[in-house]
Amino acid sequence: MDRTKSLSLAALAALLAACLASCEAIALPRDPYLQRVGPDTATVAFRLTANCAASEVRYGVGTPTQTARSTDTARIHAVVLTGLSPATTYTYSVEACGETTPAKTFTTAPVPGTRHVHFAAVGDFGTGGSDQKQVAAAMLANKPELFVALGDNAYSSGTEAEFQNNLFTPMAALLAQVPMFATPGNHEYVTKEAQPYLDNLYLPTNNPAGSERYYSFDWGHVHFVSIDSNCAIGLASASKCTLDAQKAFVEKDLASTTQPWKIAFFHHPPWSSGEHGSQLTLRRQFGPLFEKYGVDLVLTGHDHDYERSKPMLGDAEAGKNEQGVPYLVVGGGGATLRTFTTSRPSWSVVRDDAAHGFLDVNVVGGTLTAKLVKTDGGILDTFTLDKQLPAQPEQPQGTLNVAVDSANGTAPHTASFTATASQANATVTWDFGDGATAQGPQAQHVFAQAGTYTVTTTATVQGASPLTATTVVTVTASGTPAPGTPDPDPGPPNPAPSDPSPSPELPSTPATPGVTPVESSTPGGGCAAGPSVALIPAGAALVAGLARRRRRSR
Repeated sequence: MDRTKSLSLAALAALLAACLASCEAIALPRDPYLQRVGPDTATVAFRLTANCAASEVRYGVGTPTQTARSTDTARIHAVVLTGLSPATTYTYSVEACGETTPAKTFTTAPVPGTRHVHFAAVGDFGTGGSDQKQVAAAMLANKPELFVALGDNAYSSGTEAEFQNNLFTPMAALLAQVPMFATPGNHEYVTKEAQPYLDNLYLPTNNPAGSERYYSFDWGHVHFVSIDSNCAIGLASASKCTLDAQKAFVEKDLASTTQPWKIAFFHHPPWSSGEHGSQLTLRRQFGPLFEKYGVDLVLTGHDHDYERSKPMLGDAEAGKNEQGVPYLVVGGGGATLRTFTTSRPSWSVVRDDAAHGFLDVNVVGGTLTAKLVKTDGGILDTFTLDKQLPAQPEQPQGTLNVAVDSANGTAPHTASFTATASQANATVTWDFGDGATAQGPQAQHVFAQAGTYTVTTTATVQGASPLTATTVVTVTASGTPAPGTPDPDPGPPNPAPSDPSPSPELPSTPATPGVTPVESSTPGGGCAAGPSVALIPAGAALVAGLARRRRRSR
């Protein structure tokens, strides 16, 4: 017997067997990740390698007893959970294509005004390397309530494949348990002016354009505003973002917030002594707004180092009796660190170019405490900011629930809403997220433009603090299939870059960390359309051919 042929046959048979064994373990190539988490809502996003007839998120406090079915039928899914309780830990898992992900937990945001917030922030991490993984693991160990990402989330060009390989794979455990609120970096803008960034992330859309490039949100008693610094320095086409529109939004937003703490975050630093240096356009265009409306802290990345400025006012340090703004560069998230080539300037309090790490921030009452935590657990820098807060407002009493008859549709889309308050004789008002308002326990509204709208209802009773609740309505453009509408031509698993809704370009040997395959009873589920299926006929033919050659050689 020819031993070489025997080994070849055995090896190929083993390969085919391995392919069959792994076929059912690749339907979920990306762990579920959390987006747009609020006091009573959360978005669970995930990707599939093939279209599935049914996908759902099971969730609950302790035991997942509730189910939210996905309205999407292709490979890209984002399931919005509503009616959640503030500051509550939920357990969840995803069931799709005959697979169930292991149970994970997340905690909803506290009621706005709650005077305890814990978050982490870092930028320049999306390399897929070991330093990024160590930073992500250190962040998760500190258990922040949210993660503020300061740009360059997927090197080097922000493509679909790089988002999969350099963000979602190395940071899977963190993103499955901690919601990420991101801002785009210059590397995301390399590909279609950050279109894959927008395709992969689900961020607030409360600017007048209804886009996710810049936005704001509250978490407890902290107001966050995310600025697209690429747009501010002219990297975006006018159809996507303009400096004037963004400035107008930021000014109106900062002027109207009622939260005592204000934090701005974006990618390019107005103050930096690193390789790129200070971005003067950002300083001149937005610095005056930060100073006018009392922004407490500005967080940026871009330079691959850590640096904290003194409180700055205009182009200089704030005087002893003046209120300035401290600017931080937190760019040690995983990319190669870059050595400072100049001496430390007088406005720089501390800087470091030798350690990867992240900023850990606790805001308790009128004290903000921040520390730069290195991957070895050491503390590189720590500082506090203090302010006098007014007396704690009375906490809301009672409950408020909101229901919508049609949360998805095509513009113009009509939706009807019903608010149910536990307090009798409550005055109910509505903010539909597009500038329109209404009053009364029941309301109907027409959403004229495509977009994702957070609808807020408020119930007020004399002598008590108001209650608020939200729900999300998603409206697609006319002629675009509404969420839940089957795709008549879903295309191949990895569409060309021109595909307006591309699925992630998967590695040649997809890995599904932490996914437990189960028997599929769902038509079209399991591995029927998985990449491994294509190998089966070819493998069988090769095995048969080798067997025939063995018989002829005897």
